[in-house]
Amino acid sequence: FRSTLRYAFKDVIGGNVTVVQGETTTLPCKLIDTTELLSQISWQKITRGKPVNVNFFTVLEVDGPQFVNGRDDRFTFIGSFKDNIASLQLSNVTLMDEGTYMCIFTLFPSGNHKTDIPLNLLVPPVSSLEYNRPTLGNEEVSLVTCIAAGSKPPAEVRWLTGSLAETVRETTNFTQHANGTTTTTSSLFGVPTKEINSRLVQCVITSAAMSETLSFNIQVYFPPTEVKISERSEGSFECVTEANPNADFTWSRIGQSWPQSAVRDGATLQFQSMTSDLNGLYQCEASNRYGKKHSCLYVHVASGEVWFNLSLVFVKYVACLNMKCSGHGHLVSVASSLYPGPAGNSCQITFSKGFFAWCLNAMLVN
Repeated sequence: FRSTLRYAFKDVIGGNVTVVQGETTTLPCKLIDTTELLSQISWQKITRGKPVNVNFFTVLEVDGPQFVNGRDDRFTFIGSFKDNIASLQLSNVTLMDEGTYMCIFTLFPSGNHKTDIPLNLLVPPVSSLEYNRPTLGNEEVSLVTCIAAGSKPPAEVRWLTGSLAETVRETTNFTQHANGTTTTTSSLFGVPTKEINSRLVQCVITSAAMSETLSFNIQVYFPPTEVKISERSEGSFECVTEANPNADFTWSRIGQSWPQSAVRDGATLQFQSMTSDLNGLYQCEASNRYGKKHSCLYVHVASGEVWFNLSLVFVKYVACLNMKCSGHGHLVSVASSLYPGPAGNSCQITFSKGFFAWCLNAMLVN
C-alpha cells in the first residue's frame, strides 16, 4: 500500500492510503502535540459497502479495542492508547471497503480532534484471450480479442504484432461498471490467410495494480490442401498435407481387400514383404472438420521388379483411370484430377529405383 502523511486540525496525523484489492493495508492515525487527557479513540467510515457514516471501532484505556455495530475481524488495532496512536490494520481489502475513514481522539477538556483518511482501491483486471476460429477467406474478420475485465482504474491494452503490423489493425473499447471498475476490450482484425496462420502476437495489459503479457499464435482454420505421398524408405510411404487443425489420415485399398503384409499407421503405409498380392491402387485420405482431400499410390510387383506410381494431387474429386503412356507399351493405373480441358492431358508418372518417365499428351482410354 501507499500512504501519504498530512496534518489535520494541527494535532492529528492521518494519510491517503492506496491498496491493491485482496492485500493488507494500514490506516495510520496519530495524535501529537497535546498534554490533554485522552479518554477515547473512535473510528467511523463511509464506504461503497455502507455509504452512510457509521461508528465501527472504539478503544478505551481500561476496556481496550472493541467493535461497534458488528464485528469485522479483518480490522486489527495496531496502535497504542498511551502513546496516542490509533492506527488500524485492514486485511483482505475489497472494493466495498473503499471510502473515507475518520479517526477521532476525544480529549479532556477540549473534546474531539479528528482527521479523514481516504482509502483508495486498485483492482487488477482479469485477463483473457478470445478467438473466433476464423476460416480461410478474403474478408477481414476478428482474429483474436484481448480482455482486461473489471479493472480500477481502467487498464491499458496494446498489441505487439511484429511483422504483421501492416497486415492487422486493432480496435479498443471500454465498458464502465456500476461498482467503479472498467473492462477494456481490444480486438485484432485481419484477412484470414495461410500466411498469417500460426504467427505470434502479444497482448500487453498494463494497470496501476499489475502488468501482464498474453501471447497467442493466430489460428486460421482450413481443410487439407494439396495431398502428397512420399517414399520414406523402400516399401514405406507417408501421406503429407497442410491443414488446420492437423489432418487425420486414412489409408484404404480401392476395389480390393486390405493385404496382410501392408501395415497402415496414421499417415504411414508400410509394405512388409513385396509380393504380387500387394498389386493395386491405394488411397490416402486426409481430413479434418473443415473438409478432406485424397491422393493415390499404385503398386505393381511383377518379375522381380517393383513399380510404385505416386499420383498427382486431387483438387476437387478423384477418379482412378487407366492411362497408356506414349512410347512405353505398359498399361498402368494412375490417379488424375478431373477438370474441363482438351482431350489430351499431360501427366507425370514416377517409378521407384531411380526410374522416371514423363508421359506427355497421354490419351485417356477409360
